[in-house]
Amino acid sequence: MIHNLLHSMEWRSKTEDGNKIICTHVIDGVKLTLALINYGPQYLGKRGYTKIQTPYFMCRDMMTKTAQLSQYDEELYKISGDGEGDDKYLIATSEQPISAFHSGEWFENALGAAPAKAGAHGKDTWGIFRVHQFEKIEQFVLTDPEKSWKIFEEMIGAFEDFFKSLGISYRVVSIVSGALNDAAAKMYDLEAWFPFQGQYLELVSCSNCTDYQSRNLEIRCGTKKMGDREKKYVHCLNSTLCATERALCCLVETYQTPKGLRILEVLVPFMSGVEFIPYIKDSVPERV
Repeated sequence: MIHNLLHSMEWRSKTEDGNKIICTHVIDGVKLTLALINYGPQYLGKRGYTKIQTPYFMCRDMMTKTAQLSQYDEELYKISGDGEGDDKYLIATSEQPISAFHSGEWFENALGAAPAKAGAHGKDTWGIFRVHQFEKIEQFVLTDPEKSWKIFEEMIGAFEDFFKSLGISYRVVSIVSGALNDAAAKMYDLEAWFPFQGQYLELVSCSNCTDYQSRNLEIRCGTKKMGDREKKYVHCLNSTLCATERALCCLVETYQTPKGLRILEVLVPFMSGVEFIPYIKDSVPERV
């Protein structure tokens, strides 16, 4: 990861146009990113989650069943096929392929969970906070409808405890109903404090989609009894635990010092024992 140091007297542009660079710092951002990627699944594994790494593409018919394609069709990247329905869509989050993976299943006792890696896109474009490709650790749960709101609170607790372990200051915000998509019945965002920018920015979200996805995908639960006329569908819940580039931005702003970046104790085992990454002025790697 490379970033520039500007003199305190120099004018700053948020688009970085016209900023006068006085030196360049190079830190091992790849190693720190991989540390987050490895720490996340280990953290969730202790909470009973099963690891799944999802495909990055989905067929149109399955994407239509699990996502609000009418709203996002023009925003999602896709590869057009030769015939009707042959388009392949790049996933926006791992909940889409994971929910489709369970299409047509019937659980007697529904309670499953899986963290996975996925990509997403958005509107904030400063630095690497919002990029078109990044790794993400996701919580996804299929559960009995009577348990879904309890699970929702547990998932919120999971991402709160995760960022507490990283020493990040944050707040949890309930999203107003008018800002929700068709799938989510309720959504909470975790916004972290970015010291340099002096504001809270969204890092992760947690949503209870109840049976919106499971009805389209025919994912049911319970034992069917004689005389039952209604189908019982599982509830689908999803929550990002860590979007690596966003978390990386926050860690750098929080733990940078004049001489380098301090590494948190929980990440040191995933950094080959490195506890501090010094800045290297006026230097770039010979090989990248």
